[in-house]
Amino acid sequence: MTTESPAHTPAATSALLTTVGNKVRSMRKEKGMTLAQLSEVTGLSQASVSQIERGLANPSFTTLAQLAHGLDIPVGKFFIGQPDSKSPVVRKHERRNLIGVTKKSMGEAVYELLTPDQNGALEAQWIETPPGHDTSATPFRHSGEEFGIILAGRKDIYLDGECHSLEAGDSITFSSDIPHWYKNSYEEVCVAIWVNAPHAW
Repeated sequence: MTTESPAHTPAATSALLTTVGNKVRSMRKEKGMTLAQLSEVTGLSQASVSQIERGLANPSFTTLAQLAHGLDIPVGKFFIGQPDSKSPVVRKHERRNLIGVTKKSMGEAVYELLTPDQNGALEAQWIETPPGHDTSATPFRHSGEEFGIILAGRKDIYLDGECHSLEAGDSITFSSDIPHWYKNSYEEVCVAIWVNAPHAW
């Protein structure tokens, strides 16, 4: 007999969906944006944004990233559900999972926060993407600057359509204003550290 982790029970998932939805709505209002405006800058439908805000949709990490970029905030801002660490150190077992509110399944990308909170100028993530992972359907474009370094495997980074193939030890820096997307076209999991430096929010 198997039991669900408390973090993944239906009640916990529902509570987290509501929390994330409330944060999206409050941050949108703080920015003085309408649903239509947020929909336009994110490429998401108004119906999808509305469902997320009401806690009725279970958004993927990519969807949350689109919302965060549209609001010009780090995606980690949606996951302030526990007290920020008072220590500058983040232990491996203490990383906050940014994959969203669903239980991680085999073959799914891993996004974990490496910074102790979301109050600084930088947001660093540990990212693992399986073979076939592809975000080309939803290119990102937002304010700020990004830096990434590949620790294991390979990944293709597209900047305005131009492909940059990186392997272990390679790094890349670019303006987030450039339309960009990522693809793992290879046969092994890619492990990378990604740092986002959004403009002031």
